[in-house]
Amino acid sequence: MTDTTKYLESNKDRFLQELIDLLKIPSVSTDASFKGDILKAADFLKKKLEEAGADKVEVCETGGYPIVYGEKIIDENLPTVLVYGHYDVQPADPLELWDSPPFEPVVKDGTVIARGSADDKGQVYMHVKAFEAMMQTDSLACNIKFMIEGEEEVGSDSLGPFLEANKEKLKADVVLVSDTAMLSNDTPSLTMGLRGLSYMEVEVTGPNRDLHSGIYGGAVANPINVLCKMIASLTDDNNRITIPGFYDNVNDLTPEERIGLNSAPFDEKEYTEDLGINEVHGEKGFTTLERGSIRPTLDVNGIWGGYTQPGAKTVLPSKAYAKISMRLVPNQTSKEITDKFTRHFNNIAPDYVKVKVIPHHGGEPAVTPIDSVAYRAAEMAMEEAFGKKPIPMRGGGSIPIVSLFEKTLGLKTILMGFGLDSNKIHSPNENYGLFNYYKGIETIPLFYKHFAELSK
Repeated sequence: MTDTTKYLESNKDRFLQELIDLLKIPSVSTDASFKGDILKAADFLKKKLEEAGADKVEVCETGGYPIVYGEKIIDENLPTVLVYGHYDVQPADPLELWDSPPFEPVVKDGTVIARGSADDKGQVYMHVKAFEAMMQTDSLACNIKFMIEGEEEVGSDSLGPFLEANKEKLKADVVLVSDTAMLSNDTPSLTMGLRGLSYMEVEVTGPNRDLHSGIYGGAVANPINVLCKMIASLTDDNNRITIPGFYDNVNDLTPEERIGLNSAPFDEKEYTEDLGINEVHGEKGFTTLERGSIRPTLDVNGIWGGYTQPGAKTVLPSKAYAKISMRLVPNQTSKEITDKFTRHFNNIAPDYVKVKVIPHHGGEPAVTPIDSVAYRAAEMAMEEAFGKKPIPMRGGGSIPIVSLFEKTLGLKTILMGFGLDSNKIHSPNENYGLFNYYKGIETIPLFYKHFAELSK
């Protein structure tokens, strides 16, 4: 047992309580009414970094929500790790589907249930506590810098300018991120690729006001009906996306790479039972593992219009809306796909409605080389902590900042996440396992140890 592990064992209850205190703060970045809570979460992390032993800790103002920065430089000749994470969370809606209030954390069956528990407060706070453990046991093997933002869930708009303006401050050898998942607690994995994102909102307008559906129904186009048909046309019977040129730049894996990807442990029956579905669904010719990682997607994230309150109101609505996201794979860009979607959606709109396409945010796909010193250090740390070598996997989610780190700072990112796909991130009853929380705190110091040794 290492000194940091002993320190963790003697402070487990406090580490959990501190996480619970952070989870109680409803730092929802997409809703301006939570601005005060966003600032409160930033101040919480500033205080905890200071208590853990970080220097030059500050809450940096941006054009949006602040970035918490702190550092500990123990030797200029040692490698420097830049730790990135985010303290903002997704909205908790629909509230009625939570078993307990989303910002009143509950510990149950070995998990802490709360919005943000896995994405990303639980995972980023592991780094704060691992740093504390290394400081208290005099075992910090590298220099460390923290950059924890409050806008990841809304596209990280302020982070690009912050990187440009602070290149010297953020100078490092590698970026370390825990905002991804493992295959399972028994099968550790390291994420070596992420999908990009293009997120849109569409508006379809028919008549200039809501109409009586008895008087006007059948004579005037219903925008909801039209929108549904337009959305349905965006994929074909093989679940391929029909936007012209959508697949032009998709980087297909070789047969050998596909075999390697599908060699990861996966139980489709267990997968469907966990989700409460009868069977899987997706693009023809690809496995579930491939559909969820190396293939691009198009999904409706929300759709609304007309009367949605209790009871009945026979209305033919003036407008209908939808939010649509597309996950992108290497060689696709968010601008390219946003432009193609916008042109296509306008082209398929019938003359009897008007269409507006509003781009929200996007991010680029990213691939991490598995032959780097930093990846090897992460692999060795996971193997030492779990007793088995982690499997390299492509992740289906998006962390827009990863490609920006490489473009602006020239840094590769190591994605060493400890979550699980069953954590219900972005959904009601989001949860994070206590095993995963503590195992992350145990593993992170091992990364620093191996990274320092391999960098000599």
